[in-house]
Amino acid sequence: MVSLKDISARCNVSVATVSKALNDHKDVSAATKERIIKTAKEMGYFPNSQARALKTNRTFNLGVMFTDEAGRGLTHEFFAKVLNSFKTEAEGLGYDITFINKNIGGKHMSTYEHCRYRNVDGIAMICTDFSDPDVYEVVNGDLPLVTIDHVFECRSAVVSNNETGIEELIEYVYGMGHRSIAFIQGKRSAVMERRLNGFVRACRNRGIEIGPNRMLTGEYHSPQITYELTKKLLESGSRPTCIFMPDDYSAIGGYNAIKDKGLRIPEDISVVGYDGIAYSEFLSPMLTSYKQNTAQIGSLAAKKLISHIESPATTLTEVITVDGSIQTGASVANIL
Repeated sequence: MVSLKDISARCNVSVATVSKALNDHKDVSAATKERIIKTAKEMGYFPNSQARALKTNRTFNLGVMFTDEAGRGLTHEFFAKVLNSFKTEAEGLGYDITFINKNIGGKHMSTYEHCRYRNVDGIAMICTDFSDPDVYEVVNGDLPLVTIDHVFECRSAVVSNNETGIEELIEYVYGMGHRSIAFIQGKRSAVMERRLNGFVRACRNRGIEIGPNRMLTGEYHSPQITYELTKKLLESGSRPTCIFMPDDYSAIGGYNAIKDKGLRIPEDISVVGYDGIAYSEFLSPMLTSYKQNTAQIGSLAAKKLISHIESPATTLTEVITVDGSIQTGASVANIL
């Protein structure tokens, strides 16, 4: 393995000068710096991460807490895109990422202990059980932390504007003439509560009557449960003209339930999703949805976390809200 000493011998300069040049210090001339960097590349030099960690007291490694309750893991398109954006941004800023869990080689440790074991510089928390005491150990710990789609006091967060998203969808279907609207919610969570608040407020502001028989609780990312709940709505005494699905993937179950009842979308009943994932564009008819800005969510989370690591004294703890946009498909009929 090529060392700084090898490069210094080749360039006929001190080891300290080589180190300063490779770390872009200003007290090395541009010509010398260029010659050293060129020589290092030609010799195949790579910096030793352990040595850098000892010198800087940082590992340039970010921990990611990711637990998908639906069991889809990285095949869950929304979270996969957020994580990919986070990873791309982090790597561009010189950081690696490590997924954090409680079990390593059959040995049980808390998530916080695993973070310390991996010696990560900071943690991104996404799609996990935010009520878990193990999570609160991390939140109350001393490592820099950014959460995604959940807010803890005194911790930075990046959240999608779920309330506004639902309100914009309500405004859209209202403009298409719909006054009888049903909402299949996901399992109770901070995201569900924000979407529910947006739904209730938007309906009340427009004089749309909502009752318990029009708001059913299912699960996110579950076509099977959404299928059964859609059937229940279709078999009720007064069928709604439009059904809001928990998310785009769950909407597959809603589509199947409607078709199994011999009904057509949107001629007999309209359907709205949420997330704007690729699946929704290939449903027939194309699903009208709210497209979340996964690229911006992941990128901002990485930037904020690294800012907390590198500039803790000047980085504000804040909640950053990211807007999305309506993806207009063909699943909502104009009934005016």
